Amino acid sequence: MKISDENRQNSADELYIGIMSGTSLDGVDAVLADFVASPPKLIATHFLPYPQGFSSRLLALQKVGGDELHQAAVIGNEIVRLYHDAVEVVLEKACIKAESVLAVGCHGQTIRHNPHAGYSLQLGNPALLAELCGINVVADFRSRDIAAGGQGAPLVPAFHEAVFRVSGIHRVILNLGGIANVTNLAPGAGVTGFDTGPGNMLLDAWVQRHSNQLFDENGNWASRGHVIPGLLDNLLSHPFINLAPPKSCGREQFNIDWLESVLVGIEPGHDVQATLLEYSAKTISSAIECWCGLPDELVVCGGGAHNLTLLKRLSALLPQTRVMTSDMLGIGADWVEAMAFAWLARQAMRGHPGNLSSVTGAKGARILGAIHLC
Repeated sequence: MKISDENRQNSADELYIGIMSGTSLDGVDAVLADFVASPPKLIATHFLPYPQGFSSRLLALQKVGGDELHQAAVIGNEIVRLYHDAVEVVLEKACIKAESVLAVGCHGQTIRHNPHAGYSLQLGNPALLAELCGINVVADFRSRDIAAGGQGAPLVPAFHEAVFRVSGIHRVILNLGGIANVTNLAPGAGVTGFDTGPGNMLLDAWVQRHSNQLFDENGNWASRGHVIPGLLDNLLSHPFINLAPPKSCGREQFNIDWLESVLVGIEPGHDVQATLLEYSAKTISSAIECWCGLPDELVVCGGGAHNLTLLKRLSALLPQTRVMTSDMLGIGADWVEAMAFAWLARQAMRGHPGNLSSVTGAKGARILGAIHLC
């Protein structure tokens, strides 16, 4: 049953769940957050790794294949059951009943992102999620922004502004997921933000190709290699890198097949990894300098915040900037993006816009997400 505005206002808590499964394809991040105060309070968190082989099935849907529409629908239902499992865990951890939560904000799993063709596809069946959870579900956040002429991404900058902006400090928030994106919070200026290019995506794909590891822990493998100058130059020549914002990207532009197309084939694996790390660091730092100016602080969140080698390179490339993780500001780096979708669900339920046209290029502010009421 829908919770009335009157009950919302009288509630001592304002609880929302956020669910995020990003381009790293490693699993599900779920958070339970209370938005009754500012900044919001993170109540409970859970990471649910994807079952063995699930990521490969998702990757297969990036390409045209036999019976892909059926496979996408089936996998969409499977992933929703994983989302439900994650919701159950955060509720259990918090000792909270489902009926106390106002809504679940569910991003879904992106399998195609092509805003220039007018679409971005995220797998997931929000109607089924609402049935399983017994909680209002808000999903399909990108479509309305794209319909209004925007990129549909990144969508987290509005949340970054709400929780991380501080008077007198120039902050850039860096979300280091599969794709890296930045939010520019300059004093006295409006918010800007955009995708810079690969964050962890190519690093993860390359280390998976050469080992049983899902990622290069702390960037240790990359730290043992040497940057290959010619390869780095080829990577930096990708046309996306020099595009002016607003801009967004995904596996359509940066994938293992593209990487292998620019390799000679005899490069040592750890040297390629070192080059890919330098590629992420340089594209991020140069984009910040070009489009944001030099910030006082670079606040890093997302899985890449654990890559100490990458953070050291960012510090070296931005020597006047203090590089830190969002943990130092009260929200764990692993949970910022999921929390953002809890916040976006709240915006939708309250009838407030969730996008920033200065970020996505949409014609104006729009209420994002389709609401499935229980």
